[in-house]
This record gives sequence, C-alpha cells and structure tokens, in this order.
Amino acid sequence: MAPDSSLYEPSFAFIITGAKRVLLGNEAYLYNQDHFLLTAVGLPTIVQVLDASVEAPYVSLKLDIDLDLAKDLIAEVDKFGHASKDGGTGIAIGPVTPDIIDAAMRLLDLLDRPVDIPILEKSIQREILYRIMTGPVGGRLREAVQLGTKTNRVSAAIRWLRDHYDQPIRIEALANIAGMGESTLHHHFRAVTAMSPLQYQKHLRLHEARRIMIADRSDAGSAALRVGYESVTQFNREYRRLFGAPPKTDVRTIIDAVS
Repeated sequence: MAPDSSLYEPSFAFIITGAKRVLLGNEAYLYNQDHFLLTAVGLPTIVQVLDASVEAPYVSLKLDIDLDLAKDLIAEVDKFGHASKDGGTGIAIGPVTPDIIDAAMRLLDLLDRPVDIPILEKSIQREILYRIMTGPVGGRLREAVQLGTKTNRVSAAIRWLRDHYDQPIRIEALANIAGMGESTLHHHFRAVTAMSPLQYQKHLRLHEARRIMIADRSDAGSAALRVGYESVTQFNREYRRLFGAPPKTDVRTIIDAVS
C-alpha cells in the first residue's frame, strides 16, 4: 500500500498478520508479528502497510494507552523493582512475547462477548501495560507518564503544539510550559520526537492540511491558510518534501485509491 500520514497517539500496536513501517523524522520503524510498536507521546508519522494482499490481509490491534492507568501501574510496579529503565524517543519497537500475545488475543475475544467488556477490559489492558512496562522498552512509557521526567515535561510542550499548531511558536513560552530552559527543551524535544519544536509544528500543519484537503475537498491554498501558513508557495514546497508529491497530485491519488 502507498505511504499515508498518521498522527499516532500514545498507544500499543500489535500485528496479527502483515507488517508496517512507520517513519518518524528520518528514522524508520518496522514492526510485524514478532515486534509491537509502542508510542508514548503524540507523534506525526508517515506509515505504510507492507506484505498485504487479498489472500493475506493486514490485520492488527491498536490499543490507545490509558495514561492514568499506566501512572497507577508504575507506582505498583516500582514496589517490586521490575520497571525497565530504557529511554529514547517517544516511539519504540518491542518484542512480542507469549504473554503479550495471550493478553492481546483475550482482549480481542471480548468483542464476541460484549457483556464482559465493562468488567474485563481494564484488567486486560492493565496486564498488557504491565508486560510492556517490565519489558525492554517499558522505560519509554515510564518517561512519558511519570510527572517530572524530561519526557513528561516535553509531553506538556507537545500537547500545547497539538492544540495550537496553527499559531506562531515562541520558544521561550514553550520552554516555560515544559518547565525547562530553551536549549534544554530543544535537546530533549529532539530526543523524544526526532525533530525540533519547529519541525514538529510543521509536520502537524502538513498532516492536518492533508486531512482537510481529503475530508473537505479543499484546495491547497485554503488548507495552507487554515493550518497557519502565510505563504502558499512555502506550503507547497514543504508538502512535496514530506509527502513526495505536490498537494493536488497527492490528494487526488489518495481519493482515487479509496473511491
């Protein structure tokens, strides 16, 4: 399938059949039946489903992470010293273990027993989070959830950018939101998102403009202005650099593919 834009929320993605590639900045992450994708903060990405066909379709489970549930679980896990200390970007590939497969499939099985969902869903989600949190990439989630950590502070800046992507950025104000100095914010923001705050905002704007053009059948100029661009020429140039084609061509290709 052709690459597509996706705004990943904090989530756990588990593939049953097929494979997917996720591009964050210049880094590519490939996951399949043997590896899950953990996203600890909101990130604008380019995704592509691989190895899918009518005979062997792409099938996956994506679970949005309940951050309050994760925060409570961290406190319990810490009592027993099981927590992973791994750090890094806000996205990671982790190994799929038999315990994760078992819990993920039991969560899927609840779809056939909807009466059980209100009682069992949270407990199975908690089990999945526990398996992730005590595994080799669990530190990514811990850093995003725990108050006071560098990733958690960066997450505050990310939330502001997500809510105000169409407004000019004042790095000083963004640093104050994160409770960091400006140079410290730049360093840790790039470590978490693989891009600077300005690059992150640009990606948010371009992804949202793409969504607007597809959903509203809007032209590139109107979409550019709605997401905060002052120059349509600059928008067209940056759009092509990110998505590989001019806005009109790219959007027409997507619309034709789903028509």
